[in-house]
Amino acid sequence: MKKPTIGFIGLGLMGGNMVENLQKRGYELTVMDLNKDEVATVVARGNATEASSPKELAEKSDIIMFCLTTSAVVEKIVYGEDGILAGIKEGAVLIDFGTSIPASTIKIGKDLAAKGAGMIDAPLGRTPAHAKDGLLNIMAAGDKVTFDKVKPVLDEQGENVFYLGALGAGHTTKLINNFMGMTTVVAMSQAFAAAKLAGVDTQQLFDIMSSGPSNSPFMKFCKHYAVDNVSDLGFSINNANKDLGYFVQMMNDLGTTSKIAEATSANLQAAVAADMGSGNVPEIFDYFTSLKK
Repeated sequence: MKKPTIGFIGLGLMGGNMVENLQKRGYELTVMDLNKDEVATVVARGNATEASSPKELAEKSDIIMFCLTTSAVVEKIVYGEDGILAGIKEGAVLIDFGTSIPASTIKIGKDLAAKGAGMIDAPLGRTPAHAKDGLLNIMAAGDKVTFDKVKPVLDEQGENVFYLGALGAGHTTKLINNFMGMTTVVAMSQAFAAAKLAGVDTQQLFDIMSSGPSNSPFMKFCKHYAVDNVSDLGFSINNANKDLGYFVQMMNDLGTTSKIAEATSANLQAAVAADMGSGNVPEIFDYFTSLKK
């Protein structure tokens, strides 16, 4: 059976590796990215062409995939002049692999449905290296018939493909996951900073905490930076700041609040304002140690 044609927008580290994996598996692609060098690299591999607009890309594609940075960017590409909504074919499916605001995802899904097209939100877990080998964790949600339609392609991109229910559930789950993880990292980083400021041996603190239920991969990432000066959690303060902001907004959209998330978000915002945003999240330790009067 002929493979569906794919349009892919967003050729960053994750998206570029996802596209390489799809090319290796014989898919025909149309791509777009602001980085023309990345576009040229994809086109040079074969089975890929560049689109001049999101509308053109949509017109050529059975499945459209986004790996983009923010909900604002997603909405601009969907709703803008010569956008996806203007060109998408009846029966086509848009898959958003980024981390987006669930309310925005649901709105886009309704507007696509009015044109006879489907949408799946499918945020990702694991690393760009996993993307290149088709071994991502994929948290997919949307209409079950639409999900079943694109699952064979998702199975070639992810080792674990989870179906989570109605559209928006994937982005909701990803934001909850990142809220918990980034709050843990921020709290543990401040614990190590408190020890340093108090003159307590940080290695001993780790030995004590890691011998109990607080032990986790996140604690090891925080210890690697605070104690060993090795930054090996590949997730930036900028990205964590965006995701916590989205989580706070999601809670507001649900008619409630999260004081914990607001506190984590405030610390991440402060670190970004201190020009630390490009560092990995455990490097917020430096922000906490700098606060001593």
